[in-house]
Amino acid sequence: MLSAARKAFTALLEAHPTETFYYLALVTAGGGEAPTITAWSREALARTVETDGGTAADLKWSYADSPYHCFGEEHFAEVWKLLDDGDATFDPLRMTEQYELVIAAMETAMARLDSEHLFGTGEQRLRVVINAEVMPPDHTNVHRAKRLNPPAALSDWLIEAAES
Repeated sequence: MLSAARKAFTALLEAHPTETFYYLALVTAGGGEAPTITAWSREALARTVETDGGTAADLKWSYADSPYHCFGEEHFAEVWKLLDDGDATFDPLRMTEQYELVIAAMETAMARLDSEHLFGTGEQRLRVVINAEVMPPDHTNVHRAKRLNPPAALSDWLIEAAES
């Protein structure tokens, strides 16, 4: 997971070096599926509002509306293979265990990438919210956001996007 996330985020940041990213996250659905990345930059938000309509307030934290949602998903191919064992039997306990493993691995990957300064340092880092999120959003996203970010980075996100 860490390697896939590193490759995807690095590819995104290298492909858009002039953009000011303020939101970078790994996202997954609640079934324990492999994640993908999503991100927003100030420039992408302005372009999206101008071309697609909507308001910046409505789009600012929307993972699915981001033009960078699923960017570099090819880097997660091995993660998908590991999580899809081909067993179509519905087992709620197994599904819960897999979800817990995936979300923990996502959070660990984001923390590690942050410790490697992939998301910036100093003042630059304080302008970025990182997270490991489950969709649809729930209160657990807030707990992970608080663990992954300095408090100063989270002020807008907690007001505008946090599910409590």
